[in-house]
Amino acid sequence: MEALSEFFAMGGYATYVWTAYGLALFGIGGILLISLKSWKAREREFTALRGPSRQ
Repeated sequence: MEALSEFFAMGGYATYVWTAYGLALFGIGGILLISLKSWKAREREFTALRGPSRQ
């Protein structure tokens, strides 16, 4: 259990390390959400430009 506690303490640099991990995760998550939103918008635009579906 002590090893796990040492791991999370990061040798005294835990504040900096976990903050960096959090910011990176937040940034990557934001990029993912923006990309998905843009993809859905382009998909709707493409469907509208294509016109009625052929059967």
